[in-house]
Amino acid sequence: MSGQSSPAWPGEGPEADAAATDTTTVQAAVRAADERLRLAAASGTACAPVRDLIGDADQDAAYAVQTLGIERRLAEGRRIVGRKIGLTSPAVQAQFGVFTPDYGVLLDDMVFADREPIDLSRFLQPRVEAEVAFVLGRDLDSPTTHVADVIRATEFVLPAIEVVDSRIAGWDIRIADTVADNASSGAVVLGTTPRSLDGLDLAAVGMSLEQGGDAVSTGSGVACLGSPVIAVAWLARAVARHGRPLRAGEVILSGALGPMVAASAGVYRARLDGLGDVHADFIGAVAGARTGTVTEGAAA
Repeated sequence: MSGQSSPAWPGEGPEADAAATDTTTVQAAVRAADERLRLAAASGTACAPVRDLIGDADQDAAYAVQTLGIERRLAEGRRIVGRKIGLTSPAVQAQFGVFTPDYGVLLDDMVFADREPIDLSRFLQPRVEAEVAFVLGRDLDSPTTHVADVIRATEFVLPAIEVVDSRIAGWDIRIADTVADNASSGAVVLGTTPRSLDGLDLAAVGMSLEQGGDAVSTGSGVACLGSPVIAVAWLARAVARHGRPLRAGEVILSGALGPMVAASAGVYRARLDGLGDVHADFIGAVAGARTGTVTEGAAA
């Protein structure tokens, strides 16, 4: 009828325009956060938190930033070899104001053998923690995965030392920052003593992390969401819901068994009851010892 506006089709009108604008804004923020983290890694100088770009609690946006970073590394020739779980400790969750773990991706150039020298210059602010690593013998692709499924799918477990690293200056992170930064991933050292889960109670596994013969961190499997097996079941459900299920052959870092400690040159030994020892041999100096905060537009 003349003089009257036609009703908007679905996907048209001011509401749709606002939604499109919001989506465009989020996408721009995701790209900006990814670029900030990329520049920090390339320059060896830590950056400001990315939560000012994507928000403190928007985990969807944070995982979108993480995905951009991983896709870039894959395009450069890297391969996905596993996943990692972070924020498995209730105390750490409380520190960040969250009540759920997070996860990241392990790439082939992040994995080191027991006692293999690791140059600290590849990191900015490295810290180490001892964990149980799972190696899967079959896929875990269900969003309803339970502990029994994890036990059946696990080929063996290993003692591991994870090197966590933050591209955010001073580890000034909240949940969005660490998720975007690939769950603050750095590297992992895998032990050489594969062990079947048969008869092994991972919740009761004691851990001691030593530097130069002195214990610097202690803990047990119960600190990891009650048990590392429970943590892996959580991860399997989470990534399956996002269309990125765990695959046979992948290495899964199940979360810290005790407090993390700053890494410096020298040998760290993690002892896990019933699983054996693993050693991380750090050489050189940390790249992040340089001062300053990288900003967008800085040379890579």
